[in-house]
Amino acid sequence: MYKFRALPVIILAALILFSCKGGKRGGANVSSTTGWRYNDPDNGGFEVTLGAEQRTGPGLVLIEGGRFTMGRVQQDVMFDWNNQPRTVTVSSFYMDETEVRNVDYREYLFWLKRVYRDYPEVFRRALPDTLVWRSPMGFNDPYVQYYFRHPSYNNYPVVGVSWVKANDYCLWRTDRVNEQLLINEGELKPDPNQLNEKNFNTEAYLAGQYEGVVNQLRQSLNPNQTERRTNFEDGILLPAYRLPTEAEWEFAAYALRGNTYEERIYERRIYPWDGHNVRNAAKKYRGQMMANFVRGRGDMMGVAGSLNDNGSITTDVKSYWPNDYGLYCMAGNVNEWVADVYRPLTSQDVDGFNPFRGNVFTDLRRDANGQIVAKDKLGRLYIDTVQDKDVANRYNYQKGDYRNYRDGDLQSSISSGSDWTTEDNKPGSTRMYSQETNDYFTLINDKARVYKGGSWKDRAYWLNPSTRRFLDQESSRDDIGFRCAMIRVGSPAGL
Repeated sequence: MYKFRALPVIILAALILFSCKGGKRGGANVSSTTGWRYNDPDNGGFEVTLGAEQRTGPGLVLIEGGRFTMGRVQQDVMFDWNNQPRTVTVSSFYMDETEVRNVDYREYLFWLKRVYRDYPEVFRRALPDTLVWRSPMGFNDPYVQYYFRHPSYNNYPVVGVSWVKANDYCLWRTDRVNEQLLINEGELKPDPNQLNEKNFNTEAYLAGQYEGVVNQLRQSLNPNQTERRTNFEDGILLPAYRLPTEAEWEFAAYALRGNTYEERIYERRIYPWDGHNVRNAAKKYRGQMMANFVRGRGDMMGVAGSLNDNGSITTDVKSYWPNDYGLYCMAGNVNEWVADVYRPLTSQDVDGFNPFRGNVFTDLRRDANGQIVAKDKLGRLYIDTVQDKDVANRYNYQKGDYRNYRDGDLQSSISSGSDWTTEDNKPGSTRMYSQETNDYFTLINDKARVYKGGSWKDRAYWLNPSTRRFLDQESSRDDIGFRCAMIRVGSPAGL
């Protein structure tokens, strides 16, 4: 009787085991298109990384994306009319928890000086302009010497860095992070003796152009080769660090995930925190300043014995309270560069998904076999880029001029026909601005970059994340810093 009852159980177990094996053959490790197994040397060794999720890079915080109302939320006291409210969607991305610090930037300079020994100009051009602290009618010269290099200011935000230098820092950081990841994987050995152009570069490594101190290459499943380098499809290397777009920065600053209930935003924030006040409303910290800014003319930090924001100039990057994404000082302390080119009417023509102005599309120069063929004067291979004119024509942009889309400048006239200003300066031109020499000058051009956030020397109005200003990309100031961002690939909500 016992054996009779046990028989169906044995049969059931066998069926389950058989179904599991069958499920594996038809599962994620088998192509749903061809039925061939992935990662199988007997099938040619097509390698597929399964179930991989993007790692969080050093210093970054995941910003879960979504829709929000981008643009003005309070009276436009400057009467710029340059930020009309509109609903946009920002995909998930990563952003630095804090502004880039002095000690971070000094690490960058140390590396440049150590590696580019034969090209000292590389190091000199990357130096921040410490003379930004000088004021014609103020005694700020001590900051010229001490602010950037004294260890007391290690964790203060770096300033005096132009938009161009900030982008160069992002490129360097990408390569150092990916180099360390490959070292952690055992593929590379640390190489403190890298010299000049023979240093680790992510794109050069992926293109097979970097010959560094290789420890052990990855085992290849291709029967025609025994080992190979890590490629991007392995999911180990991180995407590039970069400056955030204006939309990303504004979205991250408002941090509406803490101000939302079941897709309903119950209050549009004026600042990166709840309420309409610049003081903390929590019982434990009631009355304390939420950011580092100017309370009134000449009042940079309050009265001795009761300093209102504890910052005469900048402060530690982790001062005050983080917003609901865990980001510090998204209002006050220093303004921050973003990636966008400035135009007053950008809000009227950018995309509703990941809006951005500043695209210059490029593509790699390759031959018919897909090999990079560009060479410098010494015959060395390098990665060359060209403007993708096909993309420009596909979207009917003129001359590949994406940054100037419909802005009416000389490179992208807004329609065909006669000039708005003819030879006798009468109406009739398709160009928004007069092109006559010495007619007037404008600071708004392709090198004008947006910065946001307010600073230690700004009034509370500029603490609103929607306010926007611009400065030439080669210029720098004592109240502008930056932080890095990175795309989030895969699931927008993360693990």
